[in-house]
Amino acid sequence: MVKIAVFDSGLGSLSVIKEIQNMIKSEIIYFADQKSYPYGTKSQAQLQEIIGKSIRLLQKNFSPEYIVVASNTPSLMLNLAIPKIIDVKPPLKIAEKISNSKQIGILATKSAINSKGLTQYIKKKKFPKSFKIFKINGTNLVDLVESGKFLSDKNYCKKIIRKDLEILSQQTIDVITLSSTHLPFLKSLLKKEFPGVEFIDSGNLVAQEIFSKIKHNKSKRNSLKIFTSGNVKNFQINLNKLGIKNKVNFLST
Repeated sequence: MVKIAVFDSGLGSLSVIKEIQNMIKSEIIYFADQKSYPYGTKSQAQLQEIIGKSIRLLQKNFSPEYIVVASNTPSLMLNLAIPKIIDVKPPLKIAEKISNSKQIGILATKSAINSKGLTQYIKKKKFPKSFKIFKINGTNLVDLVESGKFLSDKNYCKKIIRKDLEILSQQTIDVITLSSTHLPFLKSLLKKEFPGVEFIDSGNLVAQEIFSKIKHNKSKRNSLKIFTSGNVKNFQINLNKLGIKNKVNFLST
């Protein structure tokens, strides 16, 4: 059975895991490093230590064939060009293809939007001069997901979404990349507030990349083992609300 480890600072990994399981049968080790939440306010040096420690921990305990760093923030801020490591970055080429207004928003954490890594990543995509790219701080929206408020208080979530995406009433942005893996959990709320905007994420691209690597070595069924470095009971409660009944285990970093 192919073993894939997927990790980030909490619930975000689940949006990527869902896409992987839709495309590939595999054994997935899901590590929510809630002790290190949020990645989105960490410095490059702090993230280097956190991500390095998590990768070594997963390699030592589970020996996975591949490890997915299921977070845009470290993927943009660190050099993760390491064999068997797969990262997650904004799907800007897809955004370019589907945008009619030629205005694209990148909704990401504070650290990501302020990073040199994101600036360099945008430059590499070589957008035509007619395009405008807007970097939008989505840190508060990430908190709505990790706290569980997106499940328990949707009216509050709508207020935060309207406030933090006020730019959408000022510009003609028609595509936004959900460049935190937490943000796809807000997709239905975002679409209700902004029906004229297309919200896209990288989950399917990650699944396709893994599929291309293991298509001749697929498993017969999906399995999911869940670990957290945070409060097991609280995390289990939030997962249960999402319909995930798998037992959560503690894994110390």
